Amino acid sequence: MNQTATTPAPATTAAASGPAALAAITTVVAAELAAVDLSISEQLRCDIALINDVSAHLIGSGGKRLRPLTLLLSARACGAAGGGDSVTLAAAIEFIHSATLLHDDVVDTSDLRRGNPTANRVWGNPASVLIGDFLYSRAVEMMASLGRMRVISVMAGTTNTIAVGEVLQLQNSGRAAVSEARYFQTIHHKTAKLFESAALLGAVLAGASAATEHALASYGRRLGVAFQLVDDVLDYAAPSAQTGKNHGNDLAEGKPTLPLIHALAHGGRRQRKLLTEAMAGHQRTPQLLSEVARVIESAGGFAYTAGRAAEQAQQAKDALAGLPPSAAKDALLALADFAVAREY
Repeated sequence: MNQTATTPAPATTAAASGPAALAAITTVVAAELAAVDLSISEQLRCDIALINDVSAHLIGSGGKRLRPLTLLLSARACGAAGGGDSVTLAAAIEFIHSATLLHDDVVDTSDLRRGNPTANRVWGNPASVLIGDFLYSRAVEMMASLGRMRVISVMAGTTNTIAVGEVLQLQNSGRAAVSEARYFQTIHHKTAKLFESAALLGAVLAGASAATEHALASYGRRLGVAFQLVDDVLDYAAPSAQTGKNHGNDLAEGKPTLPLIHALAHGGRRQRKLLTEAMAGHQRTPQLLSEVARVIESAGGFAYTAGRAAEQAQQAKDALAGLPPSAAKDALLALADFAVAREY
């Protein structure tokens, strides 16, 4: 990662960390991912111009498609032929993810995502909330079209869990005294659950055993946690041009993420005072960000978070030990490495 002088990079493997690494991982299911993009385009078509404009702005602006990729690779690793239901469900999962982004940006008053102005900045909060609802409902239609009650049951629980995670994050906002356990509870709900369900449903679509379903769910959950932990470091360490988001968003939005939580627990009295005041003030000046980053680094917050991310990625890989060798399994292993080595 391109880090500041005071902020160490998360622990990485020898795997590459940029777009080329992700492109290599997607090769195994490249045709299916192209079909997912086509399905997304088709399902976004609507007679209402505003729905088309806002949806295309968000979904068409890029994104790594990690959740659809996780589902497609999991299905392949469990022996599915690919295509068909996998493509439809992968597109629906991307819709759910996109809906959460629209709602997140409204709650967080964000104005930059994937290097572009957020939808709420361009069209306003009401439009963003309503289009997010549209994407949720369209995803439900797509899932219902598969005629698989297990799929609907899993995703109903998933969307509810994500909503609970959003509420937990809102309750944590501006609070310096958030425990590490509370933080992990929040990201398990808000971020990791959709990864978990994507991996699980890949196994479900393949007709895998209960043990294999459990293994893939564990893989996805830990992959999602690792992904979020790296996001926490990148928010302080990487410039906006690299991440596509405003530098220092978490601090400005009062989000107590793991680097700061660790620093509050292990820093000195003056360090804790600075961090607590910075959280309460919801500021994002370059000087304050630099000071906060120095305090977090000196208290070991970045190194600790990077280490926890690496642990989660390794545990995700360990969960796949019982799967037979395949190109898809190798890609899932590489995806876990990418989650912690990535620079964006």
